[in-house]
Amino acid sequence: MAVKVGQEALKVVKAGEEKAMAEKFVYFFGDGKAEGRGDMKNLLGGKGANLAEMTAIGLPVPPGFTLSTEVCTEFYKNNRQYPAALTAEVNENLRRIEQLMGKRFGDAKNPLLVSVRSGARASMPGMMDTVLNLGLNDSTVQGIIEQSGDPRFAYDAYRRFVQMYSDVVMDMDKEDLDHLMDQMKENRGVRLDTELTAADLKELVGLFKNKIKEVLGRPFPEDPQEQLWGAIGAVFGSWMNPRAKTYRRLNNIPAEWGTAVNVQSMVFGNMGNDCATGVAFTRNPSTGEKVFFGEFLVNAQGEDVVAGIRTPQPINKQQGDGTLPSMEEVMPESYRQLMQIQEVLEKHYRDMQDIEFTIETGKLFMLQTRNGKRTSQAAVKIAVDMVREGLITEKEAVLRIDPQQLDQLLHPSLDPKAPRTLLCKGLPASPGAACGEVVFSAEAAEEAAKIGLKVILVRTETSPEDIHGMHAAQGILTARGGMTSHAAVVARGMGKCCVAGCGDMKVDYKAQQFTTRQGVVISQGDVITLDGSTGEVIQGAVPTVQPELTGEFGQLMQWVDSFRRLKVRTNADTPNDSKVARDFGAEGIGLCRTEHMFFEGERIMAVREMILAADLEGRKRALAKILPMQKGDFLGIFREMKGLPVTIRLLDPPLHEFLPHSEKDLEELAQVMKVSAAALKGKVDFLHEFNPMLGHRGCRLGLTFPEIYDMQVQAIMEAACELVKNEGYLIVPEIMIPLVAHVKELKIMRENAVAVAEEVIGRYGIKIEYLIGTMIELPRAALTADEIAVEADFFSFGTNDLTQTTFGLSRDDAGKFLPFYVEREIFPNDPFVALDQTGVGQLVKMGCEKGRATRPEIKLGICGEHGGEPSSVIFCHQIGLDYVSCSPFRVPIARLAAAHAVLLEEKK
Repeated sequence: MAVKVGQEALKVVKAGEEKAMAEKFVYFFGDGKAEGRGDMKNLLGGKGANLAEMTAIGLPVPPGFTLSTEVCTEFYKNNRQYPAALTAEVNENLRRIEQLMGKRFGDAKNPLLVSVRSGARASMPGMMDTVLNLGLNDSTVQGIIEQSGDPRFAYDAYRRFVQMYSDVVMDMDKEDLDHLMDQMKENRGVRLDTELTAADLKELVGLFKNKIKEVLGRPFPEDPQEQLWGAIGAVFGSWMNPRAKTYRRLNNIPAEWGTAVNVQSMVFGNMGNDCATGVAFTRNPSTGEKVFFGEFLVNAQGEDVVAGIRTPQPINKQQGDGTLPSMEEVMPESYRQLMQIQEVLEKHYRDMQDIEFTIETGKLFMLQTRNGKRTSQAAVKIAVDMVREGLITEKEAVLRIDPQQLDQLLHPSLDPKAPRTLLCKGLPASPGAACGEVVFSAEAAEEAAKIGLKVILVRTETSPEDIHGMHAAQGILTARGGMTSHAAVVARGMGKCCVAGCGDMKVDYKAQQFTTRQGVVISQGDVITLDGSTGEVIQGAVPTVQPELTGEFGQLMQWVDSFRRLKVRTNADTPNDSKVARDFGAEGIGLCRTEHMFFEGERIMAVREMILAADLEGRKRALAKILPMQKGDFLGIFREMKGLPVTIRLLDPPLHEFLPHSEKDLEELAQVMKVSAAALKGKVDFLHEFNPMLGHRGCRLGLTFPEIYDMQVQAIMEAACELVKNEGYLIVPEIMIPLVAHVKELKIMRENAVAVAEEVIGRYGIKIEYLIGTMIELPRAALTADEIAVEADFFSFGTNDLTQTTFGLSRDDAGKFLPFYVEREIFPNDPFVALDQTGVGQLVKMGCEKGRATRPEIKLGICGEHGGEPSSVIFCHQIGLDYVSCSPFRVPIARLAAAHAVLLEEKK
C-alpha cells in the first residue's frame, strides 16, 4: 500500500521526533568509497550491498545512499512512522551526492535528479516499486533543458517521472495515463514514443497532471522533498503489496526481513543516440553457456528494455541474428569496457551475474549487479563449469543448486515461447507438462491408451480404484485435494504431471464435461494442457520441451553422493517404478504399497471375492488366487532392486475402497460375482465408515483378518527365497506393519509374520534374514516408541498420516483453507508439503530417541512425501535418521538436500 504524498508524507517523516535513536540508518556510496560492503545484504539489501561493493572495487557507479532494512522494520513496527534521526541522515547524504555531482536537488538552474529503488536481501525481480527521474517539476525541467540543450530529452524524462510516480506513489491506475499517451501517438500518426516531439511530450505532461487532479482530487506534487519522501514511503509500502507477499510466500522469504531503499543520482540513457541502457548476464541464463548474453536499447531508459514497446537489440554479434545491430557494432568502445567489467564482476562474485547498465553520452555506468536467475539446466552447467575453471569448490557447486530446481530437469516442461490460453489454476501437485484429450473415468483413460490416444484424466478427486487410469493417462487434473492428496502422491510416484485442488472448475460426470468459473465448458475429447510446475490448466495443445540430463548433472550428483550421509530410498509399487528410481540413484525401497497391486487386472475380482466371502474358508480360497500374483510383483521388484533393501507395507486401506459404490457398478459386480445386488449393497453398507482414515484399516485389518497378512508375508518370503536359492541373490526383506498404536498390536502381528516366514524358509531349505518393523504414523506410537521398539527391527515414520493425526487435518479436505492459513502466516508452509518441524517433527525426533533407547541398532527412516522435500530432508539428517524415502522422480532432490544438510553443518 503506497503512502500518501504531499504534506502528509512529510509529517510521516517527522512523526517520530521524540523517539530519537542513535543508530545509523543510511549508508553512502560514491567516488570509489562506500560505507557498506557486499556481505551486508541483511542490512542493505542485495542491491544496496552490491552497489557499495561495485563502488569499492572501482567500477563506475553513480553516487547514492541506501536506507537500511532496519528502517523498514521500524516503519512497520511504528505504524508507518520513520525513526526520528532519519530525516537528518537522508539530508546529509543527499548533500554528499550534490557535492560529487556538482548539482543541487530541487535547484531550478542546475538540478540533481535521483532514482528511488527497492532492494530486499533476497532478489525479488519486478515485485516491488521503482521511481526514476525524481526531482522534476515545472521549474527544474528548465534546468535540465539548460544542462542538456535538449528539450525533447527533458520532457521525455518528465513525462516518464509523472507516469511512474502517479502509479507507484499516488495509487493512480496507470491505464489512465497510458491511454492519454496512446491517444497522443494516434493523433500525431506515430507508433513509437521516440517519434513524439518535445512539444508533444510537454503537452502530454500537462495532460497527465490534469488527469491526476481530476481522478485523485489532488495535484501532482511539485516539491522535490515531498516527492522524495513519497517515493521512499511507497517503496517501503511495496514490501507489503500483494505481488510481493505472494512472491515471498512462494519463495519462503520471511516478511520480517524487510526491504532497503536505494536513492541514487540519475544517469540518462535517453539523451540521444550516444546514450543507451541495457540488461545482461555474464553467462547464458537458459543454457549456462559461458557467453555474455543480454539486450540493450539506444536512446532509452531502463524500463524500455523490458516493456516490449521497442524491440531490444542484442549485446553482441554472436547472440544476434543480424536483424538488429548489436551493441558490439553500434558502441564498440562501451561494449569493450562492459566486457571487461562483466569479467571483473563474475570473478569477484564467483557466480553468474545479472547486470544493469546505462551509457550517458558515451560514458558507461553500472546500476546493478546480482547473482542471476537461471534455469535448472543452466544452474547445473554453471556450477560444474565454475569448478573446472577453478572459481569455486565442489562443495560450493553443490550448495549453489537449489534442490527444488532439479524438478525442472527431471520432467518435461512447456515451451516458454508457445502461446497459451489459461482456463483455470490449481495446485502444482506433480511437476512436468502433459497434453491430451479430456476423459472423466479411469476406464476411459485405459481404453484410450490401448488405442494410442493421449489423455488427461479429469476427476473431482481420485481414489485407489483409479490407479489404472492414472497410469494410462498423460496427466491428472482434480477439482479437490491438496499437495499430498491421493492424486498428488500417486502422480509424483509415477512421475506424471498432476494439477490438484482446482477449485475454479466444476466437474459434471453425467454430462462428461467440466466448466470453469468463467463459464468455459470443456467436454470429453477436448484437448487441454497441464503445467504441473505452476498448476495452470491451458486450453488446447501447448508444445513441451523434454528434459536433458547432461554430463554435468552426472558429475554434480557424484559430488553430492560423496558428501551426504543420509541414505535415499524410494516409494515404489511396481518393477517399472523401481527401475526408474534406481536409475535416479535410489538406494532401496522405503515404501512398497501393496494395495496398489490389488487393483490391477484380474486380481481386483479376487480381492472382491475375498471381501464378499461368508467365512474364513471362502476368504482363503480367494486369497490363494491372489498369492501367485503378489509373489510375481515381489519377484519383479526384488530383481530391479538387486542388492538393495526393500520395505514392503502390508495392506493398509479399509476394505470398502476395493468395492464399487454406484448402483450401476454394484449391479454389474453382482452379476459377475453371482450374488444378489441387495446382498452386495448390504456388504458395502456394512463396510461403510464415517471416518475411514481412522477406521478399520492397517494392522486393525490384520488383526481381524490375519489370513490377509499371512498371504502377503508368504508371497514376500517365497519370492525372496526363490531368488536367493535359484539366482544367488542377497535379499533382506523388510516387512512393515502399518498403523500400529499399541505394542500389543505389533506383538501379535509379528508373531503371525514370523510363523509364516519361518514355514516358508523351512520349506525352501535355505537361510535368509528378514526384518519386521512398523510405520510410526500415530502420535501414540511416537510417544510409546520405546515400548514398540521391543517388537520392531525398524521404524518408518509415515509423516503424511502423522501430520493428519497430529494436526487433526484431513489432507484431502484441508486444501480448501490451508492456503488461507499460509497466506495469513498462521502456518509458515503447508504442513503436508514441508514437515512441521516444531510439532510433527518433534514427535519424529522423540520416536527416534525412544526407539534407540530400547534398541540401539534399530533402523530409522521416513516414507511420507516429506522424504523428498528439501527442508524436511535436512531435518531428518539433523535428528539422525538412517534414510528418507520419496517418489522416484524426487530421489535426486532428496540426495542433493542430504548433501546440503552435511555442508550447511560444516559452515556453522
